[in-house]
Amino acid sequence: MINPKKTDIRSLDLPQLQKHFTEMQEPAYRAKQVYQWLWEKSARSFEEMSNLSKDLRKKLDENYSINVVEINSAQFSNDHTIKNAFRLHDGNIVEGVLIPTEERMTACVSSQVGCSLTCKFCATGYMDRKRNLNADEIYDQVVLIDQQAKKNYNIPLTNIVYMGMGEPLLNYANVLKSIERITAPDGLNMSYKRITVSTAGIAKMIKKLGDDGVKFNLALSLHAANDVKRHEIMPITEHNSLKALAEALKYYFQKTKNPVTYEYIVFNNFNDEIEDAMD
Repeated sequence: MINPKKTDIRSLDLPQLQKHFTEMQEPAYRAKQVYQWLWEKSARSFEEMSNLSKDLRKKLDENYSINVVEINSAQFSNDHTIKNAFRLHDGNIVEGVLIPTEERMTACVSSQVGCSLTCKFCATGYMDRKRNLNADEIYDQVVLIDQQAKKNYNIPLTNIVYMGMGEPLLNYANVLKSIERITAPDGLNMSYKRITVSTAGIAKMIKKLGDDGVKFNLALSLHAANDVKRHEIMPITEHNSLKALAEALKYYFQKTKNPVTYEYIVFNNFNDEIEDAMD
């Protein structure tokens, strides 16, 4: 377990890290070096930071922690997907999946431990939400899955989808911060257009995405074409009607010009009738 008295160094942005280094009477450029190790090189320990002196590495280890995510188990499927159980620094487990196809290599990552939305078709919906993931915990999932892709298929990740455990828009700040890290030149330097955030549909947060001018892709888990049926499988509809979602999505598109993807699981004798298509 991590020493709670130590500061998680990845919770600091570069200006904050530089301030800490100044207080330790270390030059600011050293902070930049550490920052590059943490994000660009995905260092998992201070010992890896070979261009720092042993004394500085010891000082960092005494005062800071790197709360890394570990692969607890990895399940290989016949379709070549790899389903991971990731262990967080506090012992909680979240899931992330590597999905290889001929066209792309996709990481599906989690944004929360558990979920509060209770969607009937989702196993996570039957778990209580324990907490939000922070940005570096989301980032670590991507790094670990990227390493899996390279090791097992000799191909790096091409796409990321926020479709794992949790509702991304209920962990708004950390999800956006993780995407900022992933797309940063001194991070993973991935394109925004390679990233998709999937939501069960929270109208006010979709509008906030529009106001913030996000550049990544948005997907809506629809799964029913009227409120009555949707409420049966997605109780979130009680406070987010299809009319409210339509207005929010229109607002989002006007602000960002980004198209929206609609996800629709076909359930036998539930949402697969002609009337559903007409709706």
